[in-house]
Amino acid sequence: MTTRRGEVLVAILNNVQDMKIACEQHWYRILVESVEKFLKQHWAPEWLAFYQTKVFGNEGYAVNYYARVQNICKVYRCELFPDEALNEKSQRQYYQLKILALQRLNRAVVSDLRHRISFIPTTLEKLKTATKISDLPN
Repeated sequence: MTTRRGEVLVAILNNVQDMKIACEQHWYRILVESVEKFLKQHWAPEWLAFYQTKVFGNEGYAVNYYARVQNICKVYRCELFPDEALNEKSQRQYYQLKILALQRLNRAVVSDLRHRISFIPTTLEKLKTATKISDLPN
């Protein structure tokens, strides 16, 4: 089986609510403008992996989970969060990536980078064999 760069997109989880949404409602969101600006060459991912920030305590600063992308659709923020009061962000467009249940990696891919991490396109093979974040990009 051949792999292609971008088959996996490592995305950031920087709050517990987004992790809860990924686990329970099986979706993640990415601003349409972020895709157009940073991810065009790697769109659309077959898999999502999640880099968890420091708010996740012992699981922070690492990729611990990944999931297969089932479907991607464009939606407005107010559709994703209908209970949120209307505000200036309500009409922002997002890609809603609907995912299957999260799977835990056999071993975490830990951060060894000193700069802020954004999206990292990679392959499933690299995700499953990497030990540190710098192993992921092609």
